[in-house]
Amino acid sequence: MAKKRPQTKGKQPQLKDHEVPVVGAREPCPCGSGRRYKACHGRAAAHAVTELVQRPFEGLSGECDWVALRELVPAATVELTLKDGLPEGVPSVTLATVLPMAWPALRREDGSVLLGLQNDTASGDLSRDLADTLARALTTEPGQPVAGRRAPADGPRLQDVLDDKAPFEPVVHSGFEFWVPDAENASAEVSASLERANAAAIPTVKLAGADSAYWCETPEKNHLRWVMPHGEDELLDALARLHAAGTSSLGEGTRLVGSFRAHGLTVPVWDLPSGMGAQDVEKPAAEFAERLAAALAVTEPLTAEERRARGGLTNRQVTLS
Repeated sequence: MAKKRPQTKGKQPQLKDHEVPVVGAREPCPCGSGRRYKACHGRAAAHAVTELVQRPFEGLSGECDWVALRELVPAATVELTLKDGLPEGVPSVTLATVLPMAWPALRREDGSVLLGLQNDTASGDLSRDLADTLARALTTEPGQPVAGRRAPADGPRLQDVLDDKAPFEPVVHSGFEFWVPDAENASAEVSASLERANAAAIPTVKLAGADSAYWCETPEKNHLRWVMPHGEDELLDALARLHAAGTSSLGEGTRLVGSFRAHGLTVPVWDLPSGMGAQDVEKPAAEFAERLAAALAVTEPLTAEERRARGGLTNRQVTLS
């Protein structure tokens, strides 16, 4: 019985990683390897999608404020400066906490770009997703929103496209009128949408005398949420020293209640009396910053009382991202 001759396949064109399109997981990989996509280039793509970058804003000017605007502040904008300058026909690029319909970005009729920060993203690298959205917004037709998508795994990050020497200066708004150029003359539908969004926004104020500290008002009590750049262990040790010494509050009726973890940074939170406004907390916050700086400089091991205080702070820590 004659042996079957092995079938030979024509040589498949080999594609580079960035040229391989996404196909079904069980389909042959377009690179020509003969393997299924999920076992070939799909494996790297899936890893790129799920791998979490703990500090996506590290290295950017105003990292702490990036975190605050992503997680804590309802309505705020920041003018962004691109490393290579603005393209022709784009008068400005503005970061916004949130946009109408949760759009990732919007190119206005005048060509200006609004980039939304508080959106779900497809990968574990928020910086890469935002940079991809920004790049597409710059070339989108004026008057059109930008749809979400999975950013290429080898695409640029915000750190590659933004000028890290430019100041990052958030402007906190009482509402979302920045969505439209002329809110006073908006249509009834737009006005109703703005009214609903404004009603849901928690009143928030950025303190003038403390970096990345935000006062907010809730029905039962007010809060101060302060994004800090220090390492988590270092900061918790310092807060524990102050807490054990009875100097962690911001004055009568205030209390350090715990902290958030958000995008690799720690955000201590204080409860404030409902009558304590943003202006009232400016001086106590500045005085606390001095006490914290002194506590951060201490290198001796924690005492037993300080360790108990640290344990209490750790138990009340919540991870946002």
